[in-house]
Amino acid sequence: MLGQANILVIDDEETMRDSCRQTLCRDGNRVEVAGNGSKGLAMLGSESFDLVILDLRMPGLSGMEVLKKIKQDDPEAMVIVITGYATVESAVEAMKSGAYDFIPKPFTPDGLRAIVKRALDRRELALENVLLRSELKASFGPDVTVGQSKLMKQVEELVQKVGPTDTTVLITGESGTGKELVARAIHRHSCRRDKPFVVVDCGSLVENLFESELFGHVKGSFTGAVATKYGRFELANGGTLFFDEIGNIGVNTQTKLLRVLQEREITKVGSSQVVKVDVRIVAATNKDLQKAVKSGAFRDDLFYRLSVVPIALPPLRERRDDIPLLAKHFLSKYNKKRRKNIVAISERAMRALVEYEWPGNVRELENAIERAVVLAENDVIEPSDLLYYGLTLETPSRPNAHGIPRLADVEKEHIVKTLKMFDGHRGKTAESLGIDRKTLRSKLRRYGIE
Repeated sequence: MLGQANILVIDDEETMRDSCRQTLCRDGNRVEVAGNGSKGLAMLGSESFDLVILDLRMPGLSGMEVLKKIKQDDPEAMVIVITGYATVESAVEAMKSGAYDFIPKPFTPDGLRAIVKRALDRRELALENVLLRSELKASFGPDVTVGQSKLMKQVEELVQKVGPTDTTVLITGESGTGKELVARAIHRHSCRRDKPFVVVDCGSLVENLFESELFGHVKGSFTGAVATKYGRFELANGGTLFFDEIGNIGVNTQTKLLRVLQEREITKVGSSQVVKVDVRIVAATNKDLQKAVKSGAFRDDLFYRLSVVPIALPPLRERRDDIPLLAKHFLSKYNKKRRKNIVAISERAMRALVEYEWPGNVRELENAIERAVVLAENDVIEPSDLLYYGLTLETPSRPNAHGIPRLADVEKEHIVKTLKMFDGHRGKTAESLGIDRKTLRSKLRRYGIE
């Protein structure tokens, strides 16, 4: 179980409540108690619990009624029922209503500990499965070696120093410089390395769904909320939460995020339950957040809370010494992945790689090497193999009879460069060019850009 478990015991017998609390508190858990079903439901309405231990036979609101209400509000809730009547019928009915397991009275402290441990392990596994499904959908950056340049050695030293702390880190750099990789390296160097590393892609989330993604929501809280959902904060509990492109979130979301960072607790959309969270925050951006603060687009208090330790990643063109090392690394990777046997990159091709400006940075370099491995007809990569949308790295615009490039060639080359800058993302490319997506699609067809 991740950290201290938060457990609620609902039982009308005071001696049973006290014995459960004492037994479970000795294992480091936080235990709250309720003397009846109504009080228990009220406590569940204001606070989130990892596990509920519920007596089936109580005066007033019965344990079975309480169980059904708990599962109605949160189908993922973990409930163990206590019964003084160890009959098959009561156990089966409770299990059908959503109980994880049951324990008959009388039971020993060791028996209680064992069943509670199994339940908490099952809950942790369920959370890990949710996280795994999320990770499988995520788009990870290139798995690049750090490099030998002076600038990257300085970055590596910072990662090693800040990793073991719980300090919040803000990673800055152009798109494709490997900000997520640095965030993962920080996580690997921390005491949270065995806990989840959860990514929040602030650039791809819709603003009105951002709160649901971060904090989760309960069933029926808005149109389309057909089931209770865990938010990224809950999935990352005990580990690291990485906000990629944090500069893209709106001011309203910034305010809510700041409150969570201050209070270390969240509330699901549509719920009044408070959920305590223990996460380390690492954020990244390709924007100038200080400029955004001055313009009022980014809260200054959130900026200062995020940038306790700033790490600036240099663009690839400022660390050209690393390009041969990276190119060889990617050559080896894609030889294995594509089952090819490209033995080397020619001197002319390597010179072209080193001299190119790489607006898409390491991600663009990786893509270029992968394409070269796929398209190369010989066992050595040549400049002609370094294609991007049908152009070589050394291809200039074709001039007319007066030595002046044709307007169409200039436009085509500009579109290609902008596409590279945004790693082929058409929406961002169209926005940067000041045209709509329909116009961009038309131009791509006209110029034969795939």
